[in-house]
Amino acid sequence: MTLVFSSLNHPQRVPLAAELHSRPILKLRAPELVSHLAVFGHGRGDNADAQHVLLMDLCRHFGVAAPARDANHFFHDFGRFRLKWELHSEFATYTFAERAEAASFERMPVQHVPQDWLLQLTGRVMVAAHVILRKGGVEEHAPVFDLFEGVSLAASRVMHCAELCSDFAIASDGFARFVVNDVNMREQQAGRLVQRVLEIETYRMMALYGLPAAQRAVPELNAVEKELAEATGALLASDDTTEQALLQQITLLAARIEKLSLDNSYRFAASKAYFRLVNARIDELREERIEGVPTVAEFMERRLAPAMNTCEAVAARQDALARRIANSNDLLRTRVGIVQETQNRQILQSMNARAAQQLRLQQAVEGLSVAAISYYVVGLIGYAVKGAKVLGWVANPDALMGAAVPFVAAAVWLALRSMHRRLHRH
Repeated sequence: MTLVFSSLNHPQRVPLAAELHSRPILKLRAPELVSHLAVFGHGRGDNADAQHVLLMDLCRHFGVAAPARDANHFFHDFGRFRLKWELHSEFATYTFAERAEAASFERMPVQHVPQDWLLQLTGRVMVAAHVILRKGGVEEHAPVFDLFEGVSLAASRVMHCAELCSDFAIASDGFARFVVNDVNMREQQAGRLVQRVLEIETYRMMALYGLPAAQRAVPELNAVEKELAEATGALLASDDTTEQALLQQITLLAARIEKLSLDNSYRFAASKAYFRLVNARIDELREERIEGVPTVAEFMERRLAPAMNTCEAVAARQDALARRIANSNDLLRTRVGIVQETQNRQILQSMNARAAQQLRLQQAVEGLSVAAISYYVVGLIGYAVKGAKVLGWVANPDALMGAAVPFVAAAVWLALRSMHRRLHRH
């Protein structure tokens, strides 16, 4: 049946059906130690190639076959640790898991990774986190505060069967720390919970990546707003000589704000999308309060939300400033257009005056033209009359020529008038 009916499938049916299963959850069972790295790419264009090269180098070191170039997910058990690799649009994540009885951040799975490979990540690690997954609740272990270096912790009961605690800070070893207590989790729940925790940390950092861009954009926006206000005020007292200079100035402001928008619009949109993912993953935790400490949702609302509001405010201010510049530009172009139309009207009026003068001059010269043409026509008639006198047909040619002058002049004048009427009709 597969051989017969496989040709009936749409070319994208199998890839689309496999998309729901392209990123399987890492299977974890307490006690487990997890190390997580989110490696930023060189840019949106070559991120996939750069991430595949890193994965191939790691697999080559352990003698493992790397996935194909078009793969976006990879899982393998390396013996001492298990690796889950995922490729995203801007980064790739490496999650190392290892079963261990001792719950300590001093010995984590990332220690099995070769140092030469880690040095290739210089300047590219956006997220580094350790997770301790241990069996039992808080009452069965030493105080959780001893595992963290920060002074403010966020903790809550999650999914009705586990406990989560973290300070969301980078410890002295360069890793953020998370502790997950498996109170009564079913199979695969631990893997889903740890994955959500790591996604919250990863998407939180990627969302905050837009904050420096917003902070850099504020001085430029202030400068553009000040120059636009000065240019708009100058519009009230401008004349024909200064409007062209103002138009050039506003055009330059439009170019500056357009460049700023091109530099930041993608980053702001990405931060907004990552922030939505953070909130979605927090909602999936179904948190319950532990007295004395804030929940993860409250922690993010107090720390992350203001940063995202800043990015959103800068993006809105950027768009509003672009619209104001466009409105000022349209207003100034309208004024310049009115001035140009006035000038064109004056030019047309002067052209009409010159055409009228030429017409009057032509009419004045027309009488001379009638006289000249009549003179030559009468001369031709004179030659004909003199010939007729020799033949004896005409007795007095001078009298005949004198009598012909008014008739010739009238005929020439009528012929010119008729020609003028035909030209006007055309």
